[in-house]
Amino acid sequence: MRAIRVASAALLGVSALAMTAPAAQAQGDNSGFWATVRPTTVAPGEHVRLRATGCEQSVTVSSGVFDTVTIPRWRTTAWARVDRDARRGAVYEVSFYCGTFWQSVDLTIAGGRPDRPDRPDRPDRPEHPEHGVRAGEGGTLAGLDLKEIGLGAALITAALGTAYHLSRRRTDEDGS
Repeated sequence: MRAIRVASAALLGVSALAMTAPAAQAQGDNSGFWATVRPTTVAPGEHVRLRATGCEQSVTVSSGVFDTVTIPRWRTTAWARVDRDARRGAVYEVSFYCGTFWQSVDLTIAGGRPDRPDRPDRPDRPEHPEHGVRAGEGGTLAGLDLKEIGLGAALITAALGTAYHLSRRRTDEDGS
């Protein structure tokens, strides 16, 4: 009879843990998927190396400056040739698609003047982009919310404590 109570308490604890897993997955954690283009500035007609890591399937890479490329799931890199008629000084977006996740990286075409207007205070230097590369949320600690983790740990502890208390109380009532 005691084995049934212990099994029930263990099942309750495992259920509490299982109920927290969908909430963690719902955060859309794609921190393992990373994409890069090397070099980030290239002349028309040259090759760029496309690299994507952390994807368990094939990655599709597209841009307005080269044909769509597929990185097979067992590889992490591929090469693409930039169109010879790419506009010098332009900044093109390169998009990497891994299932439902995607990231984009800027690719600058060397030569000429950039598409962005010069800064009035520094006419000799072009304006820098206002944002960095949109490459996901960061490392393994991205989106870490200590309040949510603490609340989840407290709920699990409460469920396990309640199950233990109820199993011990019933044992005492049986007169064991």
